[in-house]
Amino acid sequence: MFWAGGCASCHAPAGAKGEEKLGLSGGQRLETPFGIFVAPNISSDPQDGIGAWTLADFANAMLKGTSPNGENLYPAFPYTSYARMKVQDVSDLFAFMQSLPPVSGKAAGHELGFPFNIRRGVGLWKRLYLSSAPVIPEDQLHGDTDLSILNRGRYLVEGPGHCGECHTPRNMIGAVKKNLWLAGAPAAVGDGKVPDITSGKNGIPGWSASDIAYYLETGFTPDYDSVGGEMVSVQENMAKLPASDREAIAAYLKAVPSH
Repeated sequence: MFWAGGCASCHAPAGAKGEEKLGLSGGQRLETPFGIFVAPNISSDPQDGIGAWTLADFANAMLKGTSPNGENLYPAFPYTSYARMKVQDVSDLFAFMQSLPPVSGKAAGHELGFPFNIRRGVGLWKRLYLSSAPVIPEDQLHGDTDLSILNRGRYLVEGPGHCGECHTPRNMIGAVKKNLWLAGAPAAVGDGKVPDITSGKNGIPGWSASDIAYYLETGFTPDYDSVGGEMVSVQENMAKLPASDREAIAAYLKAVPSH
């Protein structure tokens, strides 16, 4: 769950490699149209990280976007996806993260202008957009892959993997457009575009499920190109999953309705 959820991609120091990825001191800056979000320290440090949190505190943050002191967390932390996670997986993730080394030092605060610096407004946003329901109902998945595999892939993509947070376009107040699920979107950082990863005409129809699984394992495309940009850390995380999980993700992506 730690690698599927991409925890280190945002919360480890920028450019961290190997064991350094387990030092979750935060500090990375995410520039968005709403302002700059700074990833917090989520190491096991009891003062500056989440070492003093209880499992209930952690579950409320992951599943409800609420901090231990009752504040609404900003959805730059992708709890709108994590809300679909199983409670047992959240519990296992918390136990693992509490075993990682504590790192002292608080990260800087967010740099947000009015009205986005008013956290109360996030509460209304959550009422509108926070849901634990699957994005794609089981009866809308196409293909002849076993449903248990498709459901595992759906869980990983829509939940901990939070793929839709980057690959789906957003409306003017930052919520993903579920009717365009995984259809590609402007990059959150820079001027690029995050690709359509459905099997539609603008997506990856030429890739087989085995091509997708191989890409997630190795970083190489069917055309012998290699992964780049923000996807590098995602692919490195996916490479740590069991082969069966990568295959389930690939099967789900091939089964998602095109746009």
